[in-house]
Amino acid sequence: MFDKEIDRRGTYCTQWDYVQDRFGEADLLPFTISDMDFAAPDCVLSAIEQRTTHPVWGYSRWNHCDFKNAVTHWFSTRFNANFSSETLVYGPSVIYIVSQLIRQWSREEQGVIIHTPAYDAFDCMITGLKRQVVTCELHKSGKDYNFDWVSFEQQLADENNTVLLLCSPHNPTGKIWSLEELQRIALLCEKYQVAVISDEIHMDICFEPHTPWQGFTGSDRWALVSSASKSFNIPALGGAYAFIANQQARERYLVNLKQVDGLSSPPVLGIIGLMVAYQEGAGWLDELKVYLLDNHRYVQQTLQDRFPEIHYDIPDSTYLAWIDLAPLQLDMDALNQRLVTHYKVAIMQGKNYGELGKYHIRLNLGCSRNKVERGLDALLNAIEDLTQ
Repeated sequence: MFDKEIDRRGTYCTQWDYVQDRFGEADLLPFTISDMDFAAPDCVLSAIEQRTTHPVWGYSRWNHCDFKNAVTHWFSTRFNANFSSETLVYGPSVIYIVSQLIRQWSREEQGVIIHTPAYDAFDCMITGLKRQVVTCELHKSGKDYNFDWVSFEQQLADENNTVLLLCSPHNPTGKIWSLEELQRIALLCEKYQVAVISDEIHMDICFEPHTPWQGFTGSDRWALVSSASKSFNIPALGGAYAFIANQQARERYLVNLKQVDGLSSPPVLGIIGLMVAYQEGAGWLDELKVYLLDNHRYVQQTLQDRFPEIHYDIPDSTYLAWIDLAPLQLDMDALNQRLVTHYKVAIMQGKNYGELGKYHIRLNLGCSRNKVERGLDALLNAIEDLTQ
């Protein structure tokens, strides 16, 4: 099923049709933004096809039991986590919801703490909101990524820093936060009255157990934000959701969604896609995870065979291979140029995710094994070109 290659060109596809925007050349083999080349689950495709046979496309709603129960049941069955449907809200995207909550829980020029290297949209969003990006650095220790808890507490203690934007699981490293880490973070945030927004859009593609953010303390100044888009490869359908624990924050969010931004009527296909994916897509997702883990293993073994000095540990989550090329002491810009101009391959440079990523690349493995092989072979050949 996942070995089948689907031609996405000509579908207004960001990864394939608009690769020139970032890499300067068209018709490249892309391993870039985090969507997958796989077809959506048959259950989703069938439900969408059935809805398109209806000739009326009027306004739609999300605030009903079918939507809410699909989401809460998913968390209950997949993560053994029980959330109240009363705290659940819809949003057009994860970033939109996060942005709205940052506006609520901070003022301009105040700090939002993130763990770096970080998803590049975080930096753009925070600075766009006229807030300060406060970076807590993740460093690899053995197979895991850790940070300095003393420095982190000092950042939380700074009265100017009012929000922690937690990426869980973490993009781009693939780190899964342990329950102990989450509980310790929660206690510190409660101590210093820092609100927590947990972006869990990658929560379903985990190879180790993932614990959703659930507050863990008496504080209700927190939200879990997610979507079915990454898990089932349906981002073009639109839609996300959040559990917002605090009633006042939740009500204010909904006022902004409807009365200020006019976004409370969702695309009906996005609502249908999420509900069906969560109701019927678990088996497909389990098979996907097996395939993606095999892709990671292939990358690990191939790197070990060709360049033993590159020690690649399979991440705990995501279909994103975060590869450290620092031992090779390469000119990373020259590597990127060689890949693009000679091998016609586009791979995301780690510097896009901050200073700590400057000697890394982020290789998207959400694709067929054949494509992975072609891309990895091009990468290793380009490295050989620069090291001979």
